[in-house]
Amino acid sequence: MSPVMLGLIGLVVLVVLILLRMWIGAAMALVGFLGYGYIMGFKAAYAVVAQIPYTTVANYTLTTVPLFILMGEVLARTEVGVDLYDAAYKWVGHLRGGLAMATVFACTLFAAICGVSGPAVVTMGRVAYPEMKKRNYKDTIATGSIVCAGTLAFLIPPSVVFIIYAILTEQSVGKLLMAGILPGLLLSSLYILTIFLLTRLNPDLAPSGPKASFRERVRSLSKIWHALALFIIVLGGMYVGVFTPTEAGAIGAFGAVVITALYRRLTWKALWEALLEATTITSFVFLMIVGAYILMKFLAVSGLTQALAQLVEEIGVSKYGILSAIIVLYLILGMFLDIISAVILTMPVIYPLIKYLGFDPIWFGVIVVILIEIGLITPPVGLDTYQLSGVTGISVSTIFRGAIPFLIAALVGIALIILFPQIALFIPSTM
Repeated sequence: MSPVMLGLIGLVVLVVLILLRMWIGAAMALVGFLGYGYIMGFKAAYAVVAQIPYTTVANYTLTTVPLFILMGEVLARTEVGVDLYDAAYKWVGHLRGGLAMATVFACTLFAAICGVSGPAVVTMGRVAYPEMKKRNYKDTIATGSIVCAGTLAFLIPPSVVFIIYAILTEQSVGKLLMAGILPGLLLSSLYILTIFLLTRLNPDLAPSGPKASFRERVRSLSKIWHALALFIIVLGGMYVGVFTPTEAGAIGAFGAVVITALYRRLTWKALWEALLEATTITSFVFLMIVGAYILMKFLAVSGLTQALAQLVEEIGVSKYGILSAIIVLYLILGMFLDIISAVILTMPVIYPLIKYLGFDPIWFGVIVVILIEIGLITPPVGLDTYQLSGVTGISVSTIFRGAIPFLIAALVGIALIILFPQIALFIPSTM
């Protein structure tokens, strides 16, 4: 059996193991070990398995992952999301559809301090949905705005997914984090525009509300300045080169604990829960990264990635035709896998192909994150949709119907980033 054929069989076995609900990290490690052992000998495979876990986890850059996760978990458990929504509500809540717009604003700000979407969706589901229901907002626009805007946490830094992508593809963590800023603001603007158009076409979807006084607006900002200051310090320090992404993560995590403690919002219980959740997520991520590196060793010696590149050249399909197929693949994967799993699972195969086609790796990372964000909302799995359904009690089908206009807006955003790559690359190019 040729090594290339063995590589293909290995990928099929990997998919089967995942469908059988084996842990993704363990499945990648097992397939990688057996495949590498078959080609290079099991003595060499044992050496690889013994070496990779240590060299991978000992990667200094990887320390950024638990630090940013801890920062987000601490802030998510201390009602910062509530304050962000209250501030946004005070400023735009009086407009038609203003509460939904406030939700998008709040999720955008929340994304800037939390690198995962789950806490954003749950927090806004608990805070924003009851307010919109009280003001007679239709369930579709209320839940659609929450579930779609909540996924911005994966795009706007500090994004854990970008850090993992950077490590797997050997790109600059700082540049990837900065690359998410303008696309994140673009999607946020498109979501707000979607709300504006929907409420103009059908005013019954979202009535206007009372206008807060200027004094109330200013007072609402006093509750969120510390969170915004932390975000500016962390990202600003990375951008100007004052400190590395790892140091930024440490400052962010430490700053989150200090700020919430000074404002008497951080209890020992909340801190323990944040530490426990950060440890759990980090362990899950590290296992998958170790598995991905073992799988990459197998795919490298099998020659599968080189064979795929040669096949692309022979069939004569344009690089944008291949990109279109990859886009469809990620949309499908996002329906069944969480975003971190999808990125780690596919990079060993997809990234060498993208590099061969000549696409910018940082630009492609932004595209991938947005694509899988869309998958987090769409059935049959749609993880964020089910989370919001559990919090609000609204059916998954209703949430999905409400999300459709926002998903169209997200696809428009992807098209704009493909047509104008500088949307993603401008800020990194200035570093």
